[in-house]
Amino acid sequence: MTQPIYTIIGTPFSTFTRSITLALNHKGIPFTQVRCVPHSDTAYDNHPFGFLPTLIIHQIDGKTVNLKLRESAAIARYIDRVAPEPSLLVSAGQGKAIIEEQMWEFVSFPAVEKGVVKPRVAATDEGKLTDSAVREQIKPGVEHLKRLLGKLEELMAGEGYVFGSQLSWADFFLFPLLADLKAIPEGELLSPRMLNWMEKMNKLEAVKATTPGTLSVGARPP
Repeated sequence: MTQPIYTIIGTPFSTFTRSITLALNHKGIPFTQVRCVPHSDTAYDNHPFGFLPTLIIHQIDGKTVNLKLRESAAIARYIDRVAPEPSLLVSAGQGKAIIEEQMWEFVSFPAVEKGVVKPRVAATDEGKLTDSAVREQIKPGVEHLKRLLGKLEELMAGEGYVFGSQLSWADFFLFPLLADLKAIPEGELLSPRMLNWMEKMNKLEAVKATTPGTLSVGARPP
């Protein structure tokens, strides 16, 4: 059996890593995955700052290169170039997009993980605080996230995926974040529009394939 020419470095628990594996699965690109957490020895071996993910491209035009491509936005652009179909790009006029580049506005929202999800999970795992105490502790982050989610929803199409009927990178970058959020009590912040969108996403084979090892099924980093 021919070995995949791609290896993804990163734990399924990593939202950026999941964004990339969602696309690889959706486009039918075979890959192997090395599960590691950020700033581990393996992460540093493949990324100068120990970030996730890294895509190792083992071959180009039949030649062994073992090229390490870092940063999820760069990896996304490479995936689109070598496997343009099915397209994950947005056309001007699709949904509320006036220009194509608006899709990339959905690439990073640290307020979800850093401000709410990570402190909630850490406090829950430690088990020393009551739910009300945890809520009070993360209240500033929750208030900030609530405003962010409202602004995000304003940018989304009225129904379907983020930009309407066509799946895009915006969906694959936003979904891992909100899947984590939905897995904790603060998931109550999610609006009916966002919950409907998540239900639609959960039906995708790519989402089903990348769910194991994530917070949404109760997993923790390796």
